[in-house]
Amino acid sequence: MDHFTLNGQMASLDAADHSPLIDTLRSAHGLTGTKLVCGAGVCGACTVLVDGAPTVSCLSPCSSVAGKAVTTVEGIGATGLHPVQRAFMANDALQCGFCTPGFIVEAAAFHDAWRTAHGTRTPERAEIAEALSGHLCRCGAYAGIYRAVAEACAGTFDGTAEISTRLEARQKVTGAAKYTVDIQLPGQLEGVIARAHIPHGRITSIDMTAARAIPGVSAVVALAAVGDTVRYNGAPIAAVAARDRATAVAARDAIKFGITALPAATGAAAASAGNAPLVYPGFFDRPANASEGVVLPSRWKGNRRGPNAAFSLKPAEAKAAIAAARTKADPLLVEGRWTTEAQCHTCFEPHAALASFNGDRLTVYLSTQAISHMAGAIAKHAGLAEDKVEVIAEHVGGGFGSKLSLTSETVAAVALARAAKAPVRVAYDRHEELSVAGYRPGADMQLALLPSASGALSAITFSATADSGIAVNSAIATLARLMYTADAKFLADYDVVSHLPPGAPFRGPGGPVMAFALEQAVDAAAEKLKVDPIALRQRWDADANRQRLYNWASALPLWQQRQPTGAATGRLRRGVGIAAGSWLYWWQAEGELELAVVGGKLAVRSSVQDMGTGSRTLLATTLAQSFGLKPDEITVDIGRSSLPHGPISGGSRATATLVPQALTAAEKLKMRLRRLAKGKAGDNQPWREVIAASADVAVRSDRPEDSTTLSPGLQSPLAGVGYMGTVFDFILRKFVGVTTGRGGQGAVGIAEVEVDTWTGHTRLLRYATGLAIGKPQVPRLAQSQVEGSIIQGLGYALYEGRQLDAATGAVLSAGLEDYRIPGIADVPEMHIHFDEQGFEHVAGGGVGVGEIAGVPVAAAIANAIYNATGNRAYALPMRPDRIMAAQSIRRSA
Repeated sequence: MDHFTLNGQMASLDAADHSPLIDTLRSAHGLTGTKLVCGAGVCGACTVLVDGAPTVSCLSPCSSVAGKAVTTVEGIGATGLHPVQRAFMANDALQCGFCTPGFIVEAAAFHDAWRTAHGTRTPERAEIAEALSGHLCRCGAYAGIYRAVAEACAGTFDGTAEISTRLEARQKVTGAAKYTVDIQLPGQLEGVIARAHIPHGRITSIDMTAARAIPGVSAVVALAAVGDTVRYNGAPIAAVAARDRATAVAARDAIKFGITALPAATGAAAASAGNAPLVYPGFFDRPANASEGVVLPSRWKGNRRGPNAAFSLKPAEAKAAIAAARTKADPLLVEGRWTTEAQCHTCFEPHAALASFNGDRLTVYLSTQAISHMAGAIAKHAGLAEDKVEVIAEHVGGGFGSKLSLTSETVAAVALARAAKAPVRVAYDRHEELSVAGYRPGADMQLALLPSASGALSAITFSATADSGIAVNSAIATLARLMYTADAKFLADYDVVSHLPPGAPFRGPGGPVMAFALEQAVDAAAEKLKVDPIALRQRWDADANRQRLYNWASALPLWQQRQPTGAATGRLRRGVGIAAGSWLYWWQAEGELELAVVGGKLAVRSSVQDMGTGSRTLLATTLAQSFGLKPDEITVDIGRSSLPHGPISGGSRATATLVPQALTAAEKLKMRLRRLAKGKAGDNQPWREVIAASADVAVRSDRPEDSTTLSPGLQSPLAGVGYMGTVFDFILRKFVGVTTGRGGQGAVGIAEVEVDTWTGHTRLLRYATGLAIGKPQVPRLAQSQVEGSIIQGLGYALYEGRQLDAATGAVLSAGLEDYRIPGIADVPEMHIHFDEQGFEHVAGGGVGVGEIAGVPVAAAIANAIYNATGNRAYALPMRPDRIMAAQSIRRSA
């Protein structure tokens, strides 16, 4: 038996143990701050110090640290926070926090070496990027990380004072924050799922005998039945629970199931062929849902569902006008075909569930964006009363839309826990996360715009076909109804189902896809009309919120100094492009929030979750401002379904729900406290004193005040600009529990790129964005959300695209080494402007920002590439090979 030093304490290890060091740190020593994400040394989340040198623990065998000193993130802050930790807290250099410990360890080592060599000289941006190049953050917190590391190295945080924007920041920078994958219950087992390896077939047998016979296996359950149809490679068949993951994997591989292969169509192109096998041949088949909305009835023709053209305006006239313009070769007609590929959510905390029964009561620790909703879904699936199920999510390591529904990790964990009579955790590995956990559906879009000679928009036809595997309900073309006023519009959304895993909502679902086509077409129309692209948008766009943003954008030096398209020469060519976007303001109709005085302190309770968006801090800040307190003086209790029903974190509805609820509850509580305090200290007594002197008292607030909602037939902004209307609002209320509010969110983005015409490589240099969301309740958190949206939009534009084996339907993107997401060196200079008008009718004065900020990013980058090169981008991602394929780029010295 050998020894090593772990965070300053002697620890033993087996010299023959060649398992990854991260397993020993997390399991044997309970140091869960070290996170497993990629398992391949790519992301940096598992970084520890070995004799002071940053080392990825997922690739380091335990035996390699014999006689050495290992320091984890828990050791970095053990005797007082490191300057880097304080800097991360102050600069909000984190969001979900799952990658944060790895960044902290590496940045602390860089800081210490830098200070020794350079004193308090501030490192350059490139020096920080090089030092942290081995780390990835899917939330896109890089801008804050740059600021934090630079300021820490400059000595700004050498003292002991702690300044934090987020309530939970200290937990995250010290590794104390517990995510679902970090929970360890007594007797806990590890579960894995056996999956199909063909894209289409019928299950003929499931033999779990050999798996059950393996020592250490506690339960094996079927997740499908003989006779069921397999519709994609990776479909769940069975699940195993065992004493450790290695045993569970061995048992999974021992399960034998027979599947009679059937003809398969993998991808929309194959599924659209005349002789393609049907994915859903039965009348009662229920497709998976790729959207957050309800799946409404629609027409089917083979594997093609749709069109959903309910939000068109004079569609026949629109099609006739475009057809006539095409026949006459109208020089103002703009038309084209744009395509996009699947973008994987790539959450760093994988989909994970830990289920535990206590008699007839079920507790599920779950990485989810919808605690209350999932409690009901789990209860229904497990055949339990809803009050017998509690869902807990103290911290969530990212979701971006993929963790809104009941998926196989939760189904398997519950079934295995019931069978094993012990707690069971099921957590996806990285390949599962990239293959079966959801993705932004790809799309094929045909779009035509016809301006009139006077410059008005006469007609638009926009047909979008979503490629979302076995799922349906994508909305892409429909969202164009939110943008520009036209005399006639034909907007049609189709789904083509195929034998691939289901797509899922992804941050502004449909919005970035729609904007990639529409915003390039608008730029092309501006070129034909010989007008400024911003001026044309101002002419066509009736939205008052975006009109203010256009005025802001047109005054930016970045735009005013833009060169004409084709003016750039030489190998490296710079260009500037603009794009706009829209999103709906909505909030969750059902739910309650409880505000109380408990032991002389203000406390708020809601079963909302915090996946890095800042729900805790949002509630605390809102209430602190109302009562004249500091946010850390308020106790925030969230993350459990047993609390008052909270909103889903999806569609930018959480902020728009929580703030009005909190303000309403605050007014109710103030009224009660005034009555209780009357005659004791008078009405002028500070609320801090009233609260401290009060006995326990609580109030509940239901949905926000009616004045914030869209009343049927009254000041409907949707009807006012000619789209959607109150029928849409009724459907959302009835089937999704969401209410549409007055006013839409708006965004305008301006991108500056540099294109290497010899290699096709594109760099995003600067990105300026204006956002019409009203007044941000917590500006620093809102800025972090926007920065993250821009980074994810950058990845969508230039890098991200899932790779498939067309023959087998297998997802070939197996890990972060071959699915490229933006790193810290890819981050542009960002300028963010919040337009604080337009939502004065909303309690708190503002709405959410998580979806809208990312809508125009890819389109703005595409328009910038056109400005630089004179070549239009018709496919995402805009990879170097696609840039080089453009015919008019010529190599130049």
